[in-house]
Amino acid sequence: MGIFDGLLGHGSAVDPADLNKRLNGVLIEGEAPELAFRVIRDFFVFTQFRVILVDIQGMTGTKVDYMSIPYRAVTRFSVETAGTFDLDSELKIWVSGSSEPIARTLKKGADVRGIQRALATGVLR
Repeated sequence: MGIFDGLLGHGSAVDPADLNKRLNGVLIEGEAPELAFRVIRDFFVFTQFRVILVDIQGMTGTKVDYMSIPYRAVTRFSVETAGTFDLDSELKIWVSGSSEPIARTLKKGADVRGIQRALATGVLR
């Protein structure tokens, strides 16, 4: 199953050219994206080894923060869905050696269940 066949639910389509451009020099030999979700301008990329949170910053998008989290370092994670009055969802990932989680806000329409499934698949392997 290719990365673009695996896009789930409400996650925006990820442009293959943009994804390849953003991950150029980030992936190691033999590593490939298995699943990717776009949330506004940011990406959640799931490979066979890790999850990469790509945070595109600034007006022009030239400043980019790549947070790489190996699945073996994830001690737990939480995905909170949006409610009636709270339109945003929240993703929290706890990494070994840190008491505070890595938190990301997911805007309305993000495929929260798909992200949760992808994280569970990587962590529980």
